[in-house]
Amino acid sequence: MKNLIRAFAAIMIVAVVLLFTTSRLNSSQGFSSKDTLTVYNWGDYIDPDLIKKFEKQTGLKVIYQTFDSNEAMMTKIAQGGTTFDVAVPSEYAISKMKEDDLLLPLDHAKIPNLKYIDPRFLNLSFDKNNQYSIPYFWGTVGIVYNPEMLGGKKITSWNDLWDKSLKNQILLVDGAREVMGMGLNSLHYSLNDTNEEHLKEAKKKLDRLTPNIKAIVGDEIKMLLANEEAAIGLVWSGDAAEIMWENEKLDYVVPKEGSNLWFDNMVIPKTAKNIKGAHEFINFMLDPKNAAQNTEYVGYSTPNKKALQYLPKDISKDTRFYPDSEMTSKLEVYENLGKKMLAHYNELFLEFKMHKK
Repeated sequence: MKNLIRAFAAIMIVAVVLLFTTSRLNSSQGFSSKDTLTVYNWGDYIDPDLIKKFEKQTGLKVIYQTFDSNEAMMTKIAQGGTTFDVAVPSEYAISKMKEDDLLLPLDHAKIPNLKYIDPRFLNLSFDKNNQYSIPYFWGTVGIVYNPEMLGGKKITSWNDLWDKSLKNQILLVDGAREVMGMGLNSLHYSLNDTNEEHLKEAKKKLDRLTPNIKAIVGDEIKMLLANEEAAIGLVWSGDAAEIMWENEKLDYVVPKEGSNLWFDNMVIPKTAKNIKGAHEFINFMLDPKNAAQNTEYVGYSTPNKKALQYLPKDISKDTRFYPDSEMTSKLEVYENLGKKMLAHYNELFLEFKMHKK
């Protein structure tokens, strides 16, 4: 009888340990409950103090996980093995996620702070009426340059980069849409152009830029420009702000022909278990004071119009990162070109990189 009791006790202990381990494992992998909220975001893309404030305000425990590309994020959500209540994809990824039925529609009645978003950034082509997404941060693609290294010369146009005096002075981000977009915009074409003749024309023009290109690089472009390894870089505005923080000699411009207007957006994935908490979190992040605090921490541009009132004027009045309506009217979001056309863009970009070599 004693052996039977001991065996039963041992089984109970193992069961409790397994239950505890499973609970911890589920928590670390993003399995939510009514008492937790799993947020899937880019790395270092939220002020940690805001997470603490949200937890204190709501009583929810936030499990914060990160990704380093839209593709990695979409793959993990599509696999469905991990629960995420809120995710922060870019605009083109939202188009793809809608196609693949990976998003839940938002209940705007539960997001009253949506009223603070600048109308310029609502009802855009990738999500009409913001049925699935709310803007989190936004920015542009443009040119960082070092006036001292250029002898005081200012950059205002994409076409300035083809100046023969800039030999070996330009760094490009390793992105097909960004580089092909630069070529298309320099010819006054849309950066979503699918006309084959226009694409060939842009590719040929990019090939003529080759002597001026020092390298096509990844995230290290920020360090290289800050350390003055090159005078000019094609970058996203958020990276430009970081680079200019490191080296105050540098300047940033959105070329006059136009460029890309990008958005990272808050969505509720199909995997969500705490839909009520997800709406609470989105509404919390749209509170103007919270949005301003987050903007100062992250350094990117906020779409929250009222939040600008709580930001230092050297941030909110900086037209390089908060361009006026005239400039934003020339900007385009990346549209989902479809697999075939996107593959063609990548093919042309690869040919351009091979030409560079």
